[in-house]
Amino acid sequence: MLDGEGVILRADGSSDFDRLRSRWHNDEVQLLGFDLLELNGTDLRREPLETRKATLASLLRGSHKGVQLVEHIEAADGATVLAHACKLRLEGIVSKRRDRPYRHGRSREWLKIKNSEHPAMQRVWEERYITALQ
Repeated sequence: MLDGEGVILRADGSSDFDRLRSRWHNDEVQLLGFDLLELNGTDLRREPLETRKATLASLLRGSHKGVQLVEHIEAADGATVLAHACKLRLEGIVSKRRDRPYRHGRSREWLKIKNSEHPAMQRVWEERYITALQ
C-alpha cells in the first residue's frame, strides 16, 4: 500500500492540474509514490520514514509503468528547498521527520508548505472567496 498522488506531468516535470481535472487524459496519469505503508501484509507504518522510503525505492527500482518514486531530499534549510520548488513551478514541499513512524493526517512531524503562486493554490483562494460570498 503506497501513499502517493495521481498526477499528469508536463514535459518539464511539473504537475498539470487542469489536465488532470479535465477527464481528457486517457492513460497519462502517473502515481508519484511518497511512502510505503504496507508490503505483502506487513504493516510498515511503525518503521521510520527512512526505512519505508528505502524499501519503496527498492520495490520501484524495476520498471513500473505509471509509478514513480518521489525522492527524499536532505536539507537543513527548508526555505531554500521551497524557493527552489517554487522556481520549478511545483505545488510546494512536504517536510517529514525521517526517524518517525507514519502518521495519518496533519501532525507536527510533517508539514506541507504550498507555493502560493501555483495554480492549485489560486483555485483554493477562488473557492474560499466564492464560499465567503455565499
